[in-house]
Amino acid sequence: MIATVAQMTKNEFSELIEGVVERKLIELIGDPDEGLKLRAAIQARLLRQRSRVHDGERGESLAGMAKKLGLT
Repeated sequence: MIATVAQMTKNEFSELIEGVVERKLIELIGDPDEGLKLRAAIQARLLRQRSRVHDGERGESLAGMAKKLGLT
């Protein structure tokens, strides 16, 4: 983990700020989707997509992405 802001890259700093702002906005105004129901068609689509990712038909594994990004 990075010890100081001075050691962060521009991307890391930007992600940090985005995360802080997002958390604060949710804290102040709440989740705009809270209480909404998910339509059955959307839920079915998400479940199919999750299944395809799990079966390796779609998406990329975490290990594969880490290797692709040079993190391993």
